[in-house]
Amino acid sequence: MFTGIIEETGLIKGFTRHSSGADLIVECKTVLENIKLGDSICVNGCCQTVVDFDKKSFTVNLSQETLKVTNFSRVKIGDVVNLERALTPTSKMGGHIVQGHIDGVGHLLKVEKNNDYYDLYFEVESSEAKYLVYKGSVAVNGVSLTVADLSGNVFKTAVIPHTMDNTNFKNLQRGDVVNIETDILGRYIEKFLYVNNNNNTINEKFLMENGFI
Repeated sequence: MFTGIIEETGLIKGFTRHSSGADLIVECKTVLENIKLGDSICVNGCCQTVVDFDKKSFTVNLSQETLKVTNFSRVKIGDVVNLERALTPTSKMGGHIVQGHIDGVGHLLKVEKNNDYYDLYFEVESSEAKYLVYKGSVAVNGVSLTVADLSGNVFKTAVIPHTMDNTNFKNLQRGDVVNIETDILGRYIEKFLYVNNNNNTINEKFLMENGFI
């Protein structure tokens, strides 16, 4: 589990495709501290397992499914990625609960510079948009953000200068593809309502008995 508070950015130093997916090598510094084989690191919002490392970089294996649903299929040597190590029992719980399980990708529509922050507009697929709510949480390339406005499949989020300067948001251009993870709470609620509706337990009588009507 992660929080969406990026620790540092890394550079893609290697990307090799093979029959089962691809190997990705990321050059970095902070997340290498006390690193071990099998550790989980969130790379651009996607939870990955460390399969090799040295003093300057770590390597992860990307599955075909990961390549299918994330922006890793478009990665190039030299690209900048956001990095965060897995949450520990003593970590501060900033941001929001980020699983590192990417729902799909979105596209940057535009960036508007204001006096002390930036407005970023992203377009996502309907399958992700249905889980977005005004003032709710969303992770974009692994960054915990708040939905400031929502219209159809387009949402706006306000980003402070610190976040712009310390993530790969500063490198984004119009049309760039980003990884999207919606708030897991919405999915649990949807599942709960679906199961209970199929069992016919949530109905007018149930709502009245529980003080909702």
